[in-house]
Amino acid sequence: MISSLWNLGAFIVALGILVAIHEFGHFWVARRCGVKVLRFSIGFGKTIWMRTGKDGTEYVIAMIPLGGFVKMLDSRVDDVPEELKSQSFNGKPVLARIAIVAAGPLANFALAIVAFWFMFMIGVPSVKPVIGEVAPHSVMAEAGVTNKAIITAIDGQAVQDWNDVSLKLIEHMGEPSMAMQLYLEDTNYTVSRQVDLREWQFDPERESPISSMGLTPYRPAVSLELAEVIKGSAGEKAGLLAGDKIIVVEQQPIDDWSVLVAIIQQSPDQVLAVTVLRNGQQLALNVIPTGKAGPDGELKGYLGVAPVVASYPEDYLVDIQYGILDSVQQSVARTWQLTALTFKMIGRLVTGDISLNNLSGPISIAKSAGASADYGLVYFLGFLALISINLGLMNLMPLPVLDGGHLVYYTFELITGRPVSEKIQEVGFKIGSVMIMLLTGIALFNDFARL
Repeated sequence: MISSLWNLGAFIVALGILVAIHEFGHFWVARRCGVKVLRFSIGFGKTIWMRTGKDGTEYVIAMIPLGGFVKMLDSRVDDVPEELKSQSFNGKPVLARIAIVAAGPLANFALAIVAFWFMFMIGVPSVKPVIGEVAPHSVMAEAGVTNKAIITAIDGQAVQDWNDVSLKLIEHMGEPSMAMQLYLEDTNYTVSRQVDLREWQFDPERESPISSMGLTPYRPAVSLELAEVIKGSAGEKAGLLAGDKIIVVEQQPIDDWSVLVAIIQQSPDQVLAVTVLRNGQQLALNVIPTGKAGPDGELKGYLGVAPVVASYPEDYLVDIQYGILDSVQQSVARTWQLTALTFKMIGRLVTGDISLNNLSGPISIAKSAGASADYGLVYFLGFLALISINLGLMNLMPLPVLDGGHLVYYTFELITGRPVSEKIQEVGFKIGSVMIMLLTGIALFNDFARL
């Protein structure tokens, strides 16, 4: 319950910022173009706060925080006195109308750049992409990639951490091959490997792009000693304490944490006899792992304990941080990279190369918002930038109900010198509304299926 409320709160904060910035883009340019703005609203439905400015604009916060709008004077909608027609939206030249409509999505891209700028200024603590293990017969194994190699570049572009590697791998979906540069710690040599991607199978629902390649990132050694026992968990109910070392489960000696995890997960709601080492003495306990559905929907056992983990070697850690000017350059580059990647993914959705099952709705976004907020401000800023880019691109889709559809109409008017007929606009609006409702329905269905 607490987790759901936290996710919801983070989602509302993130969405409120995104919507406010998007609508402020429309508002600011409209005012600069001499258009009278009647209402600036964050949210829909019942008004919970309103203030009227000296300019006559109503500033509103409404009950449903799933969007917003800027209502401008428009003689197509309202009766406009003759003396105010010069301040109406439809009374402005087509270039002014294009600027006003485009300002919303552009504001979202600007927000992404600012969020990334702050993120890079603060610094992102991360780890170098050190390969811990390469699965036999995997794509990477076939390319000759080995354990303990550090990925330094992909197709000639430097990568600093696993996040960079993930983005580069996603960019190469559907391509025949890619070049990877590796630093081999054992020999102190840098080598290049050509990775054949024709047999690469990636299911975003079940795995990450890194694991689908057969790569397991390096992780520090994990002890069998317990660092934490979560309050109210199956482990606490069984009498486990921090500092205990689990050495036997069901008469099977345990010498690796992953073996223990596998046994626990395979035994949901079953009584297991365990032996722990506590203060130098052996103690027999019975534990009943709590059965919960895992990410794949399969029932798995959970004990609610965490092990003692060794620290990363200092030379594996990296703090991705830049100065004021360099952060500007990096934030623009990251925004462009994610924009191009999103365009590519949309194209692959259209062609069927990527399943519609990958669409996410507000529930998944809320969970991501809560998770990023858990990690701290830096990661929340990265999440905010990513969603802002997606919101900007979504609004540029050429559907009449979105900013992109209006831009198509105004571009037609700019080229031909005459506006699109109201009948065509009405038909387009209906088609666009149906398509948006369809996509929203699929995204919500996916959200509930994931739950």
